[in-house]
Amino acid sequence: MNPSFYPFWPVLLTFIMVSSLGCSTQKNTQTPFTGTVSEIRQIDGNYQLFLDGEPFYVKGAGVHHGDIPLLATHGANSLRTWSMDNAEEVLDLAHENGLKVMMGIWVGLERHGFDYNDREAVKAQFERIKRDVLRLKDHPALMIWGIGNEMNLLSENPKVWNAVNDISKMIHEVDPYHLTTTSLSGIDKKDVDLIAGRAPDLDFISVQLYAAIEILPRLVEDSGYTGPLLVTEWGATGYWEVSNTTWGAPLENNSSVKADYYLSRYQNAILSEKKQVMGSFVFLWGQKQERTPTWFGMFMPDGSETESVDVMHYAWTGEWPGNRSPRLHDFKLDGRKAYQNIKLQASTVYEAVVSVTDPDDDPLTYLWEIRYESESTNTGGDAEYIPAQLNGLFTQGANSHATFQAPSQPGAYRLFIYVEDGQGHTAHANIPFLVEG
Repeated sequence: MNPSFYPFWPVLLTFIMVSSLGCSTQKNTQTPFTGTVSEIRQIDGNYQLFLDGEPFYVKGAGVHHGDIPLLATHGANSLRTWSMDNAEEVLDLAHENGLKVMMGIWVGLERHGFDYNDREAVKAQFERIKRDVLRLKDHPALMIWGIGNEMNLLSENPKVWNAVNDISKMIHEVDPYHLTTTSLSGIDKKDVDLIAGRAPDLDFISVQLYAAIEILPRLVEDSGYTGPLLVTEWGATGYWEVSNTTWGAPLENNSSVKADYYLSRYQNAILSEKKQVMGSFVFLWGQKQERTPTWFGMFMPDGSETESVDVMHYAWTGEWPGNRSPRLHDFKLDGRKAYQNIKLQASTVYEAVVSVTDPDDDPLTYLWEIRYESESTNTGGDAEYIPAQLNGLFTQGANSHATFQAPSQPGAYRLFIYVEDGQGHTAHANIPFLVEG
């Protein structure tokens, strides 16, 4: 049983090893272990992660088809995944580049139809995971097992935590050298109490927050959790946390506003929480569609970097990269900003203007496009389709001023601007608009 899950568990020692390592490392005496040993110690009242006896503050990113060597180049020391797909390739590439891995274990979600009352399904999942753990457990890049992702989101059946506990116990039996955790969507007392009662074998809890990361200390205090933490997702303000237009389109921050948030949230909410937070994985080292193609990805589909990558390079290394991304200052459609509920007349010509500068005075290229508004109602990062692009509407759009004809059909649309510096960096912004008949 892990005492760190109990909010008033007395700390009787100045040094506490939280992992199950202390009582388990003698199990395999015939074959010396050559991988990475992970453990947690409490020193001077602060929880710290140790790898092979050395302190290790997690400076990582969640990688989704992202460039792992580039992650190392920008100063990170680790990465996380959400599943064991291509696990050997990820681990090998991480090891080649000096990175450690929190290996995600995909565990069935209730919102996807997984039934934790179905004993056969739970057993089959357990056996599948055990086979994967046995295959990967000795890899030198492995440091932590992440059991499930946001199992508390839209979940009603508490038996999910019993299943998580069984997986954690199995891991500690076959792999006594690595820690186990689970990543929660947010953190509250209900979930902390459920885990304490049903999944006490976990070594610690991880949390995932976006705009709410700014009040992380208050949320953790209110939850009653006093143990060690990793922040396994954080980054841009979520589409569920922003204002919407009157027709329900969420207002996305531009790439420079996002970058500013990345830096302030890292410095003020994560680095400042030294008592419990052992580091973090920023979201997302890659690109994906989630309401828009640009909302959470720190990269563009072609692999070019946004200003958020610059910021994390600075956060991880203390220095800015040699060439930096363009900075976007202002973006208007028909003289109005996105929050002004812009409504256009069908087939009428309008102008959009963007203001961008480049820190390195690189020549800039402007790419404009219009897409249908996403109709997705998915949650938790579930897959979404990319809304179709409308062609043939721009009459002039090769620079910072674009002239276009509004679509002929009434409905919700979104205007995108991408500004490239020719050095692999892109600034971006978008404005939702409604076409009336």
